[in-house]
Amino acid sequence: MAKNNIKVALEIGTSEVRMLVGDAKPDGSVKILGHGATPSAGIRKGEIVDYPNVYECVKHARIMAEDACCVEIGSVFLSVTGKHIYGANHSGPCRLAEHERQIRQEHVDEATQIAKELTIPTGHHYIHHILRNYEVDGFFHDSSPVGMFGKQVTAHYHVVAGIGNRVFNSMKCVRELQMEVDDVVFAPIAIAQYALDRPSRERGALLIDIGGGTTDYVLYLDGKIEACGSFPVGGEHITNDISVYTDLSFTRAEKIKISEGNISSDRNRSIGMIKVSVDANGFAMQEIKREALNEVIRLRMTEILELVKDALPKGALAKIHKGIFLSGGASLTAGLDELTKHLFGCEVYRANASEFRDTQENYNHPKYATCLGLIRYAQLSDLEKKQSAKWSIWPFGRKKR
Repeated sequence: MAKNNIKVALEIGTSEVRMLVGDAKPDGSVKILGHGATPSAGIRKGEIVDYPNVYECVKHARIMAEDACCVEIGSVFLSVTGKHIYGANHSGPCRLAEHERQIRQEHVDEATQIAKELTIPTGHHYIHHILRNYEVDGFFHDSSPVGMFGKQVTAHYHVVAGIGNRVFNSMKCVRELQMEVDDVVFAPIAIAQYALDRPSRERGALLIDIGGGTTDYVLYLDGKIEACGSFPVGGEHITNDISVYTDLSFTRAEKIKISEGNISSDRNRSIGMIKVSVDANGFAMQEIKREALNEVIRLRMTEILELVKDALPKGALAKIHKGIFLSGGASLTAGLDELTKHLFGCEVYRANASEFRDTQENYNHPKYATCLGLIRYAQLSDLEKKQSAKWSIWPFGRKKR
């Protein structure tokens, strides 16, 4: 296998730190070579709160990944999340001089520069500048309008930014382990690279990633990114709610959430009692009403989904014609699909990684979504670089070198 085809993804998540190694094939498929994962320590709501602990977690995940695939890891694509990350659309207009009729590269460059310069608070850092489209005298174009006739060209971008120090802390952890950061990617944007195909984006699709400590989302309308963001609430908050309600330890609350929780409208799923051991020996037992457990989960999950729904741009919900795509470990909650469809009025799907394969493990599990997305992001980035190298911009369009 070619060394430059090896892509490594790193997710420093609230629940787990994961490192995934993949061989990106020329046909667009990816073979997973191995991974390393360790329970997180020092991460709260997707952000580092105890750096030494996080450093050790990343170090351990790297050792496991290298042992699993016999590849020395020297660089990674790093995902970031947290409530400090936000996205906004921004436009850059460039009006041609009176004597000019034809759009040149310098006009597009000026429009692009203005579009990218979204004003962000001091201490914040740009994470992504994503081209949405160009506009020439009121008409939209998906590709560069160089060579076209017009009086004004406008570049439309989606800009993603966050607090610089919180992003840099994750990068510092990687570099202190003698690895380079190939790129930093906002988690839901990475996941969307494989979960949402072109037809889905064209019809309008919303990806919601519900992790342990955060819920991230990205919205695509008419094939373009429209909005994205993050909320500091996720699956661990549901577990904590159960722990508070039942007086069970967090570990046991997590266990019954996964094994017994069901928030569907089927009343048969909320009948009876659940017996749970309250000590390590399993001698002392506690009974919990199944109906009460499901209601605790339903209330918090409804809150999470409502946060996303309320954050969408005005009128956007009516334009989501494809539907909602769910990912993240907490998305496995039984009955969540039904609840999501009820709240949004859209069809609900699961993020699928059919082009990722491995003979030993099923990487379609939602907990791998971010890492799989990072590898796809890396693969597509390579493809874009190769395409750019083959073409140069000429006054009347593109000419192959």
